[in-house]
Amino acid sequence: MSGRRRGPRSIVEPTDFGQAELIPETERPGCWTLLIDGLPQSHVDLLHPARLHFDYLRWIGYVIDAAAAQRHPLRVLHLGGGALALPRFTAATRPGSAQLVIERDAALMMLVRRVLPLPARSGIRVRHAEACATVTAMAAGRYDLVIADFPAMPSSLGHEVARLLRPGGCYAANLLARPKPYVPVGFHDVCLIADPNVLRGRRDGNIVLAACLDAPLQTDRLASAIAREPQPVRLQPI
Repeated sequence: MSGRRRGPRSIVEPTDFGQAELIPETERPGCWTLLIDGLPQSHVDLLHPARLHFDYLRWIGYVIDAAAAQRHPLRVLHLGGGALALPRFTAATRPGSAQLVIERDAALMMLVRRVLPLPARSGIRVRHAEACATVTAMAAGRYDLVIADFPAMPSSLGHEVARLLRPGGCYAANLLARPKPYVPVGFHDVCLIADPNVLRGRRDGNIVLAACLDAPLQTDRLASAIAREPQPVRLQPI
């Protein structure tokens, strides 16, 4: 009688700024969760990268979907890398996109790319650098979309992001604090996506900020996508 085949095991390694753990899902081959210092940070599905399992990642995915016509390639800047779930999603849903990921934790990126390799010719480049300093030094008008998801995000980041965007460009940020200090100036439309109780301040949770530089946000498309969420989610213009 043959022995039962074992799946991949969890991998725990120190990184430049903490301890990372990659946990595979035995029931869903190709699915991994990234923990940093014991806290869930990201989730990837290597076989189906267009599926985003974490709620806040799905919400940002809706902003990516609404940023341009379906499957239209984009130039995207990611500030914060994690397990590269959102770059993988963009590469799968918008083939031909050119994406740059800025991540200060070089050891984390080495681990992620070794265990969860990017597909060939993905159009995803990773640069090991500090996000805010990199944004300040970049030339203006380079990107269709900027996505920010990293610790200690400064409230001034939105102003720098606006400078990097092309006309009609969009900005999405994962906020882990009350949104008021982060509301960017100079954008045509700004809204928040979150659990209603989080927006009311009744409990903590992720809040995704979405903004469009000089054109209306595609709020109808966002609202339609959010309506399919399994749990209550609100789209709140501000």
